Amino acid sequence: MTERNSRSAQGAAPGDEVGQKFHCDNCQANVTDSVRISCNECPEFDLCTTCFSRGIELGSHRNNHAYRVVTRHRFPIFTHDWSADEELLLIDGLRQFGMGNWKDAAEHVGTRTKEECEQHYMDVYVGSDSWPLPNMDCQFENKFARTSEERKGKNSTPSKYKVLSSQPSNHEIVGYMPGRLEFETEYENEAEQVIKDMMINDDDSPEEVELKQIVLRIYNNKLDRRLYRKGFMFDRGLLEYRKNQAIEKKRSKEERDLLNKIKVFARMQTKDDFEAFSEGLLNELALRHRISQLQEWRRNGITTLDDGAQHETEKSQRLSRRATTLRDSAHLLERLQKIASMRTVRDAGPADVHSLGSHKHPIRKSINPLDIEGADGIELLSESEKEVCARLRIFPRPYLVVKETLLTEYARTGQLKRRQARDLVKIDVNKTSRLYDFFVESGWIKVPGRTDAYSETINRSSGNTAFNEFGNNVGGGSSLGVSSMYHRAPSALLDNPIKTEY
Repeated sequence: MTERNSRSAQGAAPGDEVGQKFHCDNCQANVTDSVRISCNECPEFDLCTTCFSRGIELGSHRNNHAYRVVTRHRFPIFTHDWSADEELLLIDGLRQFGMGNWKDAAEHVGTRTKEECEQHYMDVYVGSDSWPLPNMDCQFENKFARTSEERKGKNSTPSKYKVLSSQPSNHEIVGYMPGRLEFETEYENEAEQVIKDMMINDDDSPEEVELKQIVLRIYNNKLDRRLYRKGFMFDRGLLEYRKNQAIEKKRSKEERDLLNKIKVFARMQTKDDFEAFSEGLLNELALRHRISQLQEWRRNGITTLDDGAQHETEKSQRLSRRATTLRDSAHLLERLQKIASMRTVRDAGPADVHSLGSHKHPIRKSINPLDIEGADGIELLSESEKEVCARLRIFPRPYLVVKETLLTEYARTGQLKRRQARDLVKIDVNKTSRLYDFFVESGWIKVPGRTDAYSETINRSSGNTAFNEFGNNVGGGSSLGVSSMYHRAPSALLDNPIKTEY
């Protein structure tokens, strides 16, 4: 069985087989470099010597068919470095793939490049004195032609590399196909979807034809913008990612920040103008740094460049020592804190240890009240509500939204628990709990099973004065019921986000 591998010799990876290969049709053993038995009656039927000695019959092949013994013909015929097998494969490849198709012919030979095949054919066959036949009277001292390893040198390793095709994975920019100068995802990538099924028929009305022409003009404008962006990337060298990254690493942080800020002007300038513009700004930045450095030297009494260079060296050393000292101090402080905490636990008594263990969370520091004087909506709050908002650091508008939300839910269901209040109001749970307690103490929310004297007094008062007070604040002094009070509340309060300051 004959195989022809499509991978070129110069592009093969290590371990790949190139050129024409022969395998035993029975056991599939590779008999390219060994003796094989080829059947004269069955086309392209080869057997290894082991299968032939066993009399293998396969398909239409019979063991009594005529055969020939084929070995490698390594002796030279026309030149000392081309073997007879290579000569035959070259002629056979040109017959199969056409004269001048040196790439496929070299793949058929397997051990030669397309340049070597072309040069050898021109020298031996075309340039022969006995053209159209080559010189048949060549005599050589060596019995075997040099192999590819001998030609390259015994100690040298052949350079084998992968032939890159125009695929998105074969470029440093993901998605770019260098052979086609295109990207896997183009700008306005869905532009062709609009016109892919469009057809202008003879029976279309003038309005339909005009509409389709407008759509085509829009599509052409998208193509123009796509070409402009691709041309911008090609012209500015933006596809050379590794090269640009290496240049960026050599710059200082100030230079990189400056260049990133002025990139927006690149579209308004040509390549040369933008490079001159960038170079000028970088020179200005360097001059400013140099002027600042010279001014610092003058303040420190430095008058020569040698003294300035020594000053910069000592300055960098001082900064390095300072950073090391700060790092060591931080480690030492951490160790001292651990030792102090261990000593406190060890010296404390059993009662003190129990009291220390009972505090699961550290005690918060008292926060200064929030100054809400002049804030939006403060005129709608009572004095007690102002005090609560200042103490909890909540502005009046968010407080009114929370108040309306909780009291509306209480009026709708007739009850409101602390957990329900936390689910309704998406702010700090501690602030929600304290507002819930304030509403309960004010008598606006009645907790089932609670016999708070203050709440009972409020509830027994005429017309539920707590709700009336809230109606006066929101409704402009009118005494409202619960349902009408919520309809009179400003709806804009619910649209604004709850702003709390912690």
